[in-house]
Amino acid sequence: MLTRKQHELLLFINKKLLETGVAPSFDEMKEALSLKSKSGIHRLISGLEERRFIARLPHRARALEVLRLPDDVSITSDQKFSPRVIQGGIDLNNRKTARKLKTPIQVPMLGRIAAGTPIEALSDPTRFISVPSDLLGRGEYYCLEVDGDSMIEAGILDGDTVLIERTDIAENGTIVVALVEGSEVTLKRLRKRHNSVALEPANTNYETRIFGPDQVEIQGKLKGLVRSY
Repeated sequence: MLTRKQHELLLFINKKLLETGVAPSFDEMKEALSLKSKSGIHRLISGLEERRFIARLPHRARALEVLRLPDDVSITSDQKFSPRVIQGGIDLNNRKTARKLKTPIQVPMLGRIAAGTPIEALSDPTRFISVPSDLLGRGEYYCLEVDGDSMIEAGILDGDTVLIERTDIAENGTIVVALVEGSEVTLKRLRKRHNSVALEPANTNYETRIFGPDQVEIQGKLKGLVRSY
């Protein structure tokens, strides 16, 4: 049995997927359900997950799979339900078409990331950035705006937009988006040695920070850079 709000949210998510193939943002969900905060949406999603109407996909921000609809929902012949994945802004079928046509792809911009001092982790897209389809492989991607100058010797300047491939693993020397102690995110070069993880800046004015392996979680690796003049 679903609550009224859970029922409304599930139908809203399914409706948006059928119409556009892209998930509604948390702001859209909040507005559709007339809620005052995103925390209410998080609670509703957790409730739907517990009742097995949706499933969260690991290592993907806001990625959900709709497993079933309520019994009282009638489906027309041209809208038969099949599980769909909320990809956080990138439609794989559209990506293939874009490559053929050599048209840009809209990648979600998740906000600003500190290339100096870590900032609070971000999860909801604020807008979308047009990225050449040739830059994107088969993975999932998002963009972040750089805030700070600690990576300038790697050619990453304050105000640049970095294209990030979502992953939870990366090789030594890779520039990564790292979640620090579960609450802060930063852009640094990854160095691993024995039981320690170093987040290394590309600016001699900043110091390398050393963490234990359980203090750092990789959330993506640098794939490209977009700069406006």
